[in-house]
This record gives sequence, C-alpha cells and structure tokens, in this order.
Amino acid sequence: MTELSLLQLVTQASLLVQLVMLLLLLISFYSWFLIFQKGRSLKKAYVATSNFEKRFWKDKDLSALSKHFNSQDNGPTGIAHIFLSGYMEFVTLRKQANISPNIVLEGLQRAMRVAQHRELDELDSQLAALATIGSVSPYIGLFGTVWGIMNSFHALSGVQTVTLAMVAPGISEALIATAMGLFAAIPAVMAYNFYVDKVERLTTRYETFVDEFVGILQRKT
Repeated sequence: MTELSLLQLVTQASLLVQLVMLLLLLISFYSWFLIFQKGRSLKKAYVATSNFEKRFWKDKDLSALSKHFNSQDNGPTGIAHIFLSGYMEFVTLRKQANISPNIVLEGLQRAMRVAQHRELDELDSQLAALATIGSVSPYIGLFGTVWGIMNSFHALSGVQTVTLAMVAPGISEALIATAMGLFAAIPAVMAYNFYVDKVERLTTRYETFVDEFVGILQRKT
C-alpha cells in the first residue's frame, strides 16, 4: 500500500518535478556506477602495490625486475610504472660518458616523479564527479521541492477554506524530490571521503618507495 501511495505521488507530480526526480534517479545510478568502478580500481592498485613491494624487497636483481614488469601484457601500472621509469632513466644516464652522479640522481628522480604524478592522476579520476554529485544533488532536489510546493499553493489560491488534506498531497510529492536528492548525495559523499583517504594512503606509499629507491640507486652511482 505504501509503495502504491508513493507511486501515485510521483505520477501525480507536476511535469517539472517529475523531470527533477528522473534526473536525480539517473544521477544516483551513475553515482553507484562510479562507486563500484572506483572501488575495483583502487582495490586493484592496492593489491598491485603490495605484490610489487614484496617482490621488490625480496628480489635484489633490479634488471630482472625491470624485465619482468616490462613483459606484462597490459604494461606496467601503478608503483611498477614508477619503478621502471626511474630504473630505465638510471640505466640510460649511466651509459652516457662524463656525466656526474648528481645529474644521474636528478634525472631518475624527475622520471619517477613524472610517472608518480601520472599514476596519481589516474587514481584521482572520477573522484571529482562523486564530489560534484554529493554537493549538487541536494540542491537539485530542493529545486524540485520548492517548485512543487509553489504549484500546490498556487492551486489553492482560489479556495476559500484550505485544509491539511488539501495541502498534504502536493507537499508530500514535492518533498520526494528532496529525499531523492539526499539519496543520491549521501552515498556519493561517503564514497568520495573514503576513496580520497585510500588515494592519500597510496600516495604516501608511492612517495616512500621513490625515496627508498633513490637511496638504493644512489649507492650504485
């Protein structure tokens, strides 16, 4: 019975309010799509980082490591990409004659930082969309609510005696838009904050590895 009443409120709402509800429904679907997609990609990045760190500290042969990650079908990503960028730059600069160790270290640091920024840019992708959904959706719902309430009171302008039973349906159908706005916004905001924390943790691990790897190569110069 409740579902039928809710359906009736939606179907009896004004056209603009219905369009707002439809828009919020589509936004909500898109938000959940982003949430699941970003969750999978970050989980993959965490697993790849942990596997790389275990292998890196276990296997001291940097040349063998570079060949292993270069041979991957989809190419190196994440921390492996950062490692390869620095190591290949290190090997290239070491082959050049009359080049100082400081220049070698500066070159590999620059290569690793560039690779790190590219990986972090990939990790940050779609987070802005979640933030936008979380901040804009309540206002879209509020717009639908205000419009619906305005229409409800406008329809009662010619009535001399106004009862709660006459006003309640119009206000109820308008408030559904606010509820849908919150329904779209709350998961997006929670997912955004959760994923930002995960990206920051990965950023710290990337930066720590860069510093440690530079120290290892510094001893080889």
